[in-house]
Order: sequence, then structure tokens, then C-alpha cells
Amino acid sequence: MERVHFNSISEYYQYAGKPAPEHPLFSITEAKTHATNDTSCQQQSSAISSDLYLISLKKVTSGEIFYGKTKYDCSSGTMLFMAPNQVFSAQGVTIESTGKTLLIHPDFIRGHKIFERIKSYSFFGYAVNEALHLSPSEELVLEQIVNTIHNEYQQRYDDFSREIILAQLSALLHYAERFYRRQFLLRSESHSSTFQRFASALDILCSDPNHTHMPTITELAQSMQMSQRYLSDALKVETGKTAKECMQLRLIERSKDLLIGTDQSIATIAYSLGFEYPQYFARLFKKKVGQTPSQYRAAQLQH
Repeated sequence: MERVHFNSISEYYQYAGKPAPEHPLFSITEAKTHATNDTSCQQQSSAISSDLYLISLKKVTSGEIFYGKTKYDCSSGTMLFMAPNQVFSAQGVTIESTGKTLLIHPDFIRGHKIFERIKSYSFFGYAVNEALHLSPSEELVLEQIVNTIHNEYQQRYDDFSREIILAQLSALLHYAERFYRRQFLLRSESHSSTFQRFASALDILCSDPNHTHMPTITELAQSMQMSQRYLSDALKVETGKTAKECMQLRLIERSKDLLIGTDQSIATIAYSLGFEYPQYFARLFKKKVGQTPSQYRAAQLQH
């Protein structure tokens, strides 16, 4: 697939057939129903990347969107995020009513606290992604903020414009972070627990005789068809622990089964779980359980 890269908002506008933007570093575009002149909504065969941050609030009613090589879940009533140098493509996408997209060059936020904070927002960087699904009340909150930014953008630019826009943008990102965390929690309530799926994936890899090393978080995420970042965020929200901590806890639970259910040596159990050094396994077990593996085995066999 052909890839088109935009170094600036002006290049993006030119590609979309729009007049030059009012500001070279920040802009808002509008897409009407069935619009064909917005590159984020038209049917296209080109993959798009840019040096820009993109935040899009629109109700997608049909078509497909891909972020990287993965299909992006963009059901009706969603918000989409794209970071610089991320690859985006769309096919036959139509929207309900009017959608708005914020285009932000990094230089516009450079020197502001948003510049560093925006890098920490996971929803900009997922390789396996889903859009932000909004309830009607949440959508109204974000629409009001976007409309406030749009109104300020349409005013004559002065010494206050940038700070006003950045203040509203900061609020928009804070709300998006809140709603994404809510989305993770709802996913864990309505679907099988992310941790349980994570544990099952870990068990499968550990039981595979062809898998001779300790599974990595990346391998586990891939087997669950999600990105490492997404998996880590979902586990953190659901369990309060990092993906690494969740993996260690699950390995400890598996080792307990082997310690009680088999007569395998501590070293054999450690190697079977992917630990390169039995000593490391023993230290981790002692740290998490309060007993060495041998002490645990002996105590349990007494009962």
C-alpha cells in the first residue's frame, strides 16, 4: 500500500483539497456526513502518517479504519487518537452528522506541560487499538470542549489564543484518560477478565515443549491479539499490578502446583517455568510467598 507522509498541517490540507489553515501549527477540520474531502474519512488506498498529533471526535457509521496493520475498533460514537509517525488508513468510512479533528504540531505544545504529558497517554500509541467509546453524557462533555477550542480557533489569533487553546486541550486529554480507564473497567466486567486471559495465555506458553524460555510480555500480548501497552494498561486497571508483576504471580501459582503435585526438583520446576537460573526463582518465590520453595513444599505436605 502506498504511504503518504505529511510534515505539516499545510501539507495535510493541500492533500485534502482544503484552503490553507489559519494557523501553521494547530488546526481543526470538520467532516460532514459522507464527506469525501477529509483524509480521515474518505475511501482511500493510501496509508497516511504525519509529524502531527491527531484527535478526532466523530461517529463512524460504516467502513474500516486501520492503525498500523491492525483493524481499529471504531464503533459509533467514538474518539480516535493518532501520534506522530503512526500509520493510519481508512476504507469507505462514513460518519454521522459532523465530525471534528484536531491537528496539532509538536511545536505548538513544545514548552508547555502538555508536551511531556501527551507522551504518557497510552491511547495515542497502541499498535492493536480500539477507539474511545463514549456514552452520551461523556460525548457531550468532550463535544463542548472541542467546540470551545473550535470557537477560539476561529477568533482572531492574539497573545492569549495559544494558552486558551492549550488549557482546553489539557482538559480534553484529562477527560479522555478518565474515559479510557472507565472503558478498561467495563471491558473487564462485560468480558472475561483480562488477567484470566493473561493467565491462560501464560499457561499455554509454559506448557508448550517447544517454548524453552520464559514468556515475554510482548509474546503474551501477541497471543492475546493486543499490544503490550494495551495489555499493561488493562492489567493495571483491573489488578493494580504491572504486567510483569502479574506474570510473576501466575508463575508462582504454577510453581506451587508443581511443588505439591510432583516430586520434581526445585531446579527442574524453575527451568520448566522458563527461569534461566533456579536461584532467581527461589529468591522470587521467597519474596512473594515468605518461604523458600523447599519450605513451602515441606509445610504443605505436612497437612
